[in-house]
Amino acid sequence: MPVTPFSSFQVAVYSRAFETAKMADPQWLATNWATISRQVHVDKVYLETHRDLVIVEGQTLESAKAFFAERGIATAGGITLTISEPNFFQTFDYANPYDRRQVLEIVEHTARHFDEIILDDFFFTSSKSLFAIRAKGNRSWTEFRLELMSAAAAELVIGPAKRVNPNCRVIIKYPNWYEHFQGLGFNLEKEPSMFDGLYTGTETRQPSNAQHLQPYHGYSVFRFFENLKPGCNGGGWVDTGGATTAVRYAEQLWITLFAKAPEITLFDVFQLLKPVPEDTRTEWAGAPGANFVYDEMLQMATKGQNDSVPQATWAGAAGYSLSLIDGVIGELGNPVGVKSYKPYHSVGEDHLHSFLGMIGIPMDIVPEFPVDEPVCLVSEQAARDADVVEKIKKQLLSGKDVVITSGFLRARQADVADIVELRYTDHNALVRKFVVGRAVEGLNIDEPMLIPQIKYLTNDSWEVVSALDRDNGWPLLHRAQYATGNLYVLTIPENMEDLYRLPAAVTSRIKQVLIRGMSATLEGPGKTSIFVYDNGTAVVESFNDAPVEVTIRTPASVTTVTDMVSGDAYKSTDAPVMEGSRFDPPTIYHAFKMEIPPHSFRAIRFL
Repeated sequence: MPVTPFSSFQVAVYSRAFETAKMADPQWLATNWATISRQVHVDKVYLETHRDLVIVEGQTLESAKAFFAERGIATAGGITLTISEPNFFQTFDYANPYDRRQVLEIVEHTARHFDEIILDDFFFTSSKSLFAIRAKGNRSWTEFRLELMSAAAAELVIGPAKRVNPNCRVIIKYPNWYEHFQGLGFNLEKEPSMFDGLYTGTETRQPSNAQHLQPYHGYSVFRFFENLKPGCNGGGWVDTGGATTAVRYAEQLWITLFAKAPEITLFDVFQLLKPVPEDTRTEWAGAPGANFVYDEMLQMATKGQNDSVPQATWAGAAGYSLSLIDGVIGELGNPVGVKSYKPYHSVGEDHLHSFLGMIGIPMDIVPEFPVDEPVCLVSEQAARDADVVEKIKKQLLSGKDVVITSGFLRARQADVADIVELRYTDHNALVRKFVVGRAVEGLNIDEPMLIPQIKYLTNDSWEVVSALDRDNGWPLLHRAQYATGNLYVLTIPENMEDLYRLPAAVTSRIKQVLIRGMSATLEGPGKTSIFVYDNGTAVVESFNDAPVEVTIRTPASVTTVTDMVSGDAYKSTDAPVMEGSRFDPPTIYHAFKMEIPPHSFRAIRFL
C-alpha cells in the first residue's frame, strides 16, 4: 500500500509508556514500526513517558527519538497522569503532597527530553481521599476541583516544564465527555489560556456503550474546543476501542477531519499492531457506492506482504480510511453551523447538540452568547448564566430570533415569562402524530414518543409544529413574537434519540427556523448529518445501516451540485420552489436528491 504523505492533514501515532519502554530493544522497535509504517503514513509520534506509575528511562526516550528522526518523523512527549487505569481510571490526588511531588517529577523528567508535551486526557481528579475532603471544606466538589486543578496546572505542569526547558510547549488533551468536565476539575474557563494549545478526544465508539455518544459528537466536540481557543486546537484523537465494525472506526476518523482538525492522532501503537478481526466486516460495508469497502481495505493494507495469509492491522484500516478523504478535506472551507450557547461549567440536556447534528442540523457550540447571529440556540445549559434572559431579550429587540429548548424553559420559566407566558408542566404526553401547518397525512410514527407538555395562552403565542396523541396535542415547536424578533421553543423528547424518528417534514420545519443563510440544508431521515462550509461545499454523511435518500436544498442561484470525488453532477429536476408560512417570509430554493449508501458520505460542491 502506498504510504506517501497525506496532503490535507498530518497523522500522528501515540505510544503508551508500556510500548515506549519496549523501544529500548532496537529490534522490537524496528520490526513493529515497520508493520505500522507500511500501512499508514505517519508524520509524528508522541512518546509517552509515564502511565500507571511506569516511567520510561531517559536513555530509551533518546534512542527512540533518534530512531524516528532518522526516518523524518517528528517526536513529542506524552504523559498520562494515572496511578491505575484498571482501578476505575485512578488519577493522582492533587491534594496529597506525596502525589503532587510525583507529578512534578514526571513532568520535569519529560520536559528534559522534549520541546513539546501532550497530557493524555486524565488531568483531572476523582479523589475523595482524606486529603481532598479536608482541603474541600464547605465548597462543592465541583468548586473545589476546578480551583485545585487550575492551580495544579500552573504549579505542577506548566511552570515546572518551562523551568526545566524554556522552549517546552505544553498541550492539554481534553476527552469527549465535556458536559461533565467541571465535576472532575477540567476548567474550560481558565485552562485554555494557560496551556500552549489544546487537543481533542474525538472517539465516539458505539452509541450503545457506557458514554452513549452519538457519531456526530466527534465533530461537535472538536468545533467546541476550537471555539475555546481559536486556532490552537491541534488535532483530534481516535482509538479502536469499541470499534465493533471496521467502518465505525473509519467514521470516527472522517468526522474528526470533517471538523477541520489539522492533525489526527491514532491511539495507540499497541492497538495499531492488532489485526482487524474478520467479524468487523459487515454485510453493508461493500454496498454499491459505499466509501469503505472491507476487501479493498484488506488488499491495500496487505500489499507487498509475503505471508501465506496476509492480514491487515488497525494501522491498515486507518491508512485506508484516511486515503478515502485526503482529497476532499483540502477542498473544504471553514465549517459553519447554528451557534449554541454553552456557558462555562454548565450542565443540562447533555450532548443535545450531537443528537441535533444527527438529524441534519449543523451545530457550532460557543462559550459566549452569540450576539451577531440572526438566530441562535439556547439549551438548558445556558440557564447557568444569570443574565441569559436579558441577553435573549436584546437579541429579540434587535430583530433577531432565538430558539430555546424545553429544558431551558423548565429551568428559567419565571424569567422567560417576561417575554412570553408559557407553562412547562409536570406532565408528559405520549405522541405518535404530527402537524406541520396544514399537513397531517403521513406524519405518523410507528411507536409513540414521550414529550413534556408545554401550555400557553391562546393567541398570545402559536404552535408551529404540533405533536398529537389522537386529537389532543402539544407544541413541538412554538413561536412567540417579541418586538421585531421571534422566540421559539423546541420541545425535546424525553429520550433524545426519538429525534431520529421525527418525520422528515417535521425536522425540515425545525431547520427552516434554526438554519439561516447557509449554503445548504439537508432533508432526510434521522442519523443523516450535513457539514457545511463557507466556500460553497458540504459533506453529507449517513450513519444508517441501509441506503437512504436525501434532498439537499440550496439557494435558487445554485443550479448544479457536483460530487467532489466522482465528479457526478446532480441536477435539480424541478423549478425553484417557494416556501413560506404565516410565520415566515417565503424563500426560494432548489432541491437536489441523492442516495447515500450505508455508513458513507458524499462531498459536494455547489455551482
